Amino acid sequence: MLSENEGFRGNTIAEVNNFKLSECRVELYERDRSDLVIVDEDELNQEVQTNGFVPEAKESFLYDNALIESLSFDHLTCFNPKISPAQPGMNLRVRSLGSGDYERGFLDLLAQLTKVGEISKSDFLKRFNAMKSCQGTYHVTVIEDTTTQEIIGAATLVIEQKFIRGCAKKGIIEEVVVSDRYRGRQLGKLIVATLIEMGKALGCYKVTLNCTDQMIKFYCSLGFTQEEGNANFLQIRM
Repeated sequence: MLSENEGFRGNTIAEVNNFKLSECRVELYERDRSDLVIVDEDELNQEVQTNGFVPEAKESFLYDNALIESLSFDHLTCFNPKISPAQPGMNLRVRSLGSGDYERGFLDLLAQLTKVGEISKSDFLKRFNAMKSCQGTYHVTVIEDTTTQEIIGAATLVIEQKFIRGCAKKGIIEEVVVSDRYRGRQLGKLIVATLIEMGKALGCYKVTLNCTDQMIKFYCSLGFTQEEGNANFLQIRM
């Protein structure tokens, strides 16, 4: 029950119940506060202006899509025919991971690459919010088929903060995957090249990745090199 100190003195119950929630500056994505996704009205308006499309209601993005739109592919010669993040192909869109991509099959796509496990929508949103809170670190980028509203390509650029080289930044590309139904359309090259150019734009002194032997030729075609005497990848699986 509302008290008189809460600003509704003299109002009827009906008037209180008709209080316009649209006047609030934030919205809740889920009733469960553990799944909270805050969408600022100004940020939502900016998304519409910079991307030319209206996001799903109450949707948030992992990073500002304007970063992708600022990238130039004019100097790249590895695409035939020419494609870019701005023009990836008919009915395709390159953008940041969105909070609504759970329903668009993002995790199903990752399952074509590696083991994903059982992840609920609540789990997805908690991890999404945790990553978004680390501003400037995680740049999960996706390709969406706008006709089916399905995520058909994805890759991640992680920005690692360094003390070396005058407190420099290093980019790490991980989890590159394109749906098996969309291969042969240069989309793997497109999303990797997008993250390389993004790393440059964000001031990284280098961008690295690990891959299987059979993928070395593919990544070398995009400018990666195997450094002499420094091409060993070691790990401990827990």
